[in-house]
Amino acid sequence: MPANKACPVVLRQRVGLEILAFEHPLAGLQLVKGTIEAGEASAVAAVRELAEEAGVQGIAVRPLGIWQSGFPGQVWAFHECRVAHELAESWSHRCGDDGGHEFSFFWHPLAEVPSEQWHPLFQQALAFLRERLAGN
Repeated sequence: MPANKACPVVLRQRVGLEILAFEHPLAGLQLVKGTIEAGEASAVAAVRELAEEAGVQGIAVRPLGIWQSGFPGQVWAFHECRVAHELAESWSHRCGDDGGHEFSFFWHPLAEVPSEQWHPLFQQALAFLRERLAGN
């Protein structure tokens, strides 16, 4: 099955490598991801989802792999995305999905084991990315 979900990965280096994440008001801690539309390249979908969900303009710079999530109908394409300016420590963005939600963004240390506030799907996605990005 080809990828049907795109996940933009925005990274920064502080004490260690950190990944952009957010708190969904109803569904806990997550990474930005969304559905790849018909005829849309996964890199284009990743950039679109980053803008829609985080309010951040970016450019996909490299693919990080395809992940078979184990959840029905969810094959993810990860793309590292770079942004033109340094992002804040935290911010909120109102996303139009599902009637509109306010998402609270933060940086998660990639080496840190995710807490139970993370849905198991996103815990597994972080493990996949830790493995892919080891040594960065």
